[in-house]
Amino acid sequence: MLAGAAAVWSMAGLTLWIGAGVVCPHGTCRVLELDRQLLGALDALQRPWLGAILTAATWLGSIAVLLPAALGLAWRYRRRGPPGAALLLPIAVGGAWLLAHAGKLLVVRPRPDLYPALIEMPADLSFPSAHTMQITAFAFAWVLAAGSRPGWAAVAAAALIILVVALSRLYLQVHFPSDVVIGMIAGAAWAVGLRLALGARA
Repeated sequence: MLAGAAAVWSMAGLTLWIGAGVVCPHGTCRVLELDRQLLGALDALQRPWLGAILTAATWLGSIAVLLPAALGLAWRYRRRGPPGAALLLPIAVGGAWLLAHAGKLLVVRPRPDLYPALIEMPADLSFPSAHTMQITAFAFAWVLAAGSRPGWAAVAAAALIILVVALSRLYLQVHFPSDVVIGMIAGAAWAVGLRLALGARA
């Protein structure tokens, strides 16, 4: 299992490395044309009611929300299955937070300024999206946690919450689409690798 975990984590690292090379080649960050087009399209779609919903929904990807939720679920799982089941969620969320912020410090990509942000611009850097990486790691870890046995409805709910948080970061104009996509891939790979390392069987 450790060999499999190392392979998956290598994919997460490679995704971050390649993504950094695309958005900030040779240390000079740029706006990709796809980033520009998608942010422009979302700016044109602004509606007060949608902004209010996504401003609230974006907090679902915050470490302040996800870490307590992960610890609560770990407490629930503590007597069910192998010990890895209880450890999976909090380590997935905490590790995703650390990886995302390490990436921010290494890549140093500024936040987007193409259109006005709908919330106060976060003080940290843009690449990768920590909210997206954290919610993806949390959702994957929850689905994979031993004893949870989620059905299709739970899997669909996990996918939906990832997509809503990812969309919120773009709609609110605080991330580039490339930040969000890389965050999703890296967060998923981190959680899957962690599941393999801990031996938590779904």
